[in-house]
Amino acid sequence: MKFIVNGEEHTFESGMTVQDLLDSLDYPTQNGGLAVAVNDEVVAQQQWPSCKLSGNDRVEIIHATQGG
Repeated sequence: MKFIVNGEEHTFESGMTVQDLLDSLDYPTQNGGLAVAVNDEVVAQQQWPSCKLSGNDRVEIIHATQGG
């Protein structure tokens, strides 16, 4: 199944959740600082394990950093 993640096409197995995607891309999810939107809709962190992705979904992952 193909997804567009931060503007780049990736292929993953079907039935993935947002949490599965973050884990497979090695994003650190334990300490917060991440925001995820699927098809321009923000997905709350509590919903990552249950939010299923579909083919051609556009996923934006934003990692907050300190500084200005």
